[in-house]
Amino acid sequence: MLDVIDNRTSLGIEFGSTRIKAVLIDSKFKPIASGSYEWENQLENGIWTYSLDDIWKGLRMSYRKLASEVFEKYGETLRSVGSIGFSAMMHGYMAFNQEGQLLVPFRTWRNSITEEAEKKLTQAFEYNIPQRWSIAHLYQAILNQEAHVGQVDFLTTLAGYVHWQLTGEKVIGIGDASGMFPIDLETKNYHPKKVELFNSLAKEAGISLSLEKILPKVLLAGEQAGKLTQEGAYLLDPTGNLEKGIPFCPPEGDAGTGMVATNSVAKRTGNISVGTSAFAMIVLSEELKKVHPEIDMVTTPSGDLVGMVHTNNCSSDINAWMKLFQEMTEALGLEVRTERLFSVLFKEALKGDPDCGGLLSYGYYSGENITGVNEGRPLFVRSPESKFNLANFMRVHLASAFGAMRIGLDILKEENVQIDKLVGHGGIFKTPEVGQRILAAAMEAPVTVMETASEGGAWGIALLAAYLESGDADLSDFLEQKVFGEDEGVTIAPTEADMEGYRVFMERYREGIEIEKMAIQKLI
Repeated sequence: MLDVIDNRTSLGIEFGSTRIKAVLIDSKFKPIASGSYEWENQLENGIWTYSLDDIWKGLRMSYRKLASEVFEKYGETLRSVGSIGFSAMMHGYMAFNQEGQLLVPFRTWRNSITEEAEKKLTQAFEYNIPQRWSIAHLYQAILNQEAHVGQVDFLTTLAGYVHWQLTGEKVIGIGDASGMFPIDLETKNYHPKKVELFNSLAKEAGISLSLEKILPKVLLAGEQAGKLTQEGAYLLDPTGNLEKGIPFCPPEGDAGTGMVATNSVAKRTGNISVGTSAFAMIVLSEELKKVHPEIDMVTTPSGDLVGMVHTNNCSSDINAWMKLFQEMTEALGLEVRTERLFSVLFKEALKGDPDCGGLLSYGYYSGENITGVNEGRPLFVRSPESKFNLANFMRVHLASAFGAMRIGLDILKEENVQIDKLVGHGGIFKTPEVGQRILAAAMEAPVTVMETASEGGAWGIALLAAYLESGDADLSDFLEQKVFGEDEGVTIAPTEADMEGYRVFMERYREGIEIEKMAIQKLI
């Protein structure tokens, strides 16, 4: 019998870059039903965005598929769960007026349009403020003298927006909040002196505002963040089956749910999430000695300091090439399942040369801040002397997917950051060993992939929803003792040959960045 009857299940829904996924877990934290919806951001008037219609359509479709699976598997109509959590892509800009109307189209993390704000805020705060952060978007809008700025009454993230609409609460989890504005580690809230400083900077630019009044309230993992309203229940489930009153955990960002899903919230642990974008999250024992524009300072869902290396690009170019290969098989009259195509071609990469045979690739669908590239131009380059074969072709695209991230990890090594455990998760790891082995070479450290790696952030936010009801004092203990138990995963250590080959590749990757920048200037 399904645990829904006694409300011991938890529902997690995450808005990823290309997929919205809903996961229902039982009292033992195992997924028992899921539903998903594929979507893509749109480049409109030079802005990467998702429409509000797509947000709500995707949410309802993913929930409907989950509820249908519950009925098909267990013969029950889903009416209630023990707790709910929402997560989404971090950062970005969703600004609303007093009437709750969106003032400008949602500006996602993928946009590289806030360079002036990034530089001025980083200098003023003496704290790295990346272009994708919400506060950088707000300040850039102020500097641009955009007409809507004077009407901003509430500024939040995608997860914070959906949570607000379903519960009526303008709150946010501290991990997601740390990608909006710097956090004071002592108070576990927005840094007060930096809030005052921002208000002064805005006033100098001719805008009078109180930042503390327009940002969502910060909550820690385990704190209740409101309950599902009747209106919210209909937004999520238009059939009217879902009941109001279900408690919510704080809405979180995908970085935080990735940490939870990989049991990487304790100090000196880290995880690497790979998808449309990629990011490495290392929970720090102490603050870094210097301000590095390549390193974001964010937090775990419990408020511990994290060094985050975020790259805007990872798997999009790989997926584009795989689609081309799929078209080729179809043109030949062959029926090859997508999963098999990925598996076969990924395994070819392990036959390639450790340095990728002299090939070079930049899968930049959008700008890449770490390498100073402000627009996307996917680029594949080789010389007549390169060893151009299928194995090296596949290997170079996997290797380059981690290239920009490696630059950031090198900085953390210079800061003498210690890592006891590194866990990888994301679609690249669905084919066993391949992505894991190349990532281990890139990181020059053992990489662990757990059985739950493919569950992703939707499972992570479902766990945070379950933690809300658990009564456990410490999130790390809850994960270690109740959720993961003996699941140690599969660990692969890099070989000396793979590490040396990747170093050679990275020399070529760094030098070739100028070619990528030239492509932006010269190519359509």
